[in-house]
Amino acid sequence: MVTATLLGAVTIAIGAFGAHGLKNFVPTDAVATFETGVRYQMYHTIALLILGSATQVPADTRKWVFRLFILGIVLFSGSIYVLALKAVLPFSVSFLGPVTPLGGLLLISGWIRWCYGLLTIKSG
Repeated sequence: MVTATLLGAVTIAIGAFGAHGLKNFVPTDAVATFETGVRYQMYHTIALLILGSATQVPADTRKWVFRLFILGIVLFSGSIYVLALKAVLPFSVSFLGPVTPLGGLLLISGWIRWCYGLLTIKSG
């Protein structure tokens, strides 16, 4: 829960930068790309808050989903942020192209792991 609340604050700050400061430096399509990274980061931050308060979800499931979501956010949103800034960076970031889908795959894996954890809860 602590990580998710801090991540929420960071996401708002990154989003504010993207909405107010970024449009002066990069093309409009790069701003839209940046906003996609912010949106997915916030979706998963909210999901982490829900997961942290879902005590009926087994601890092992919560740990795995947390790890997958955090790594997915870093790789998916992080690579999108850097790729959106490529016009102003002094180096090539083309190597990050394959990182974005890998991050997305980790986010999807987190949701599937969460579903599996819910389906395997022993009732009663």
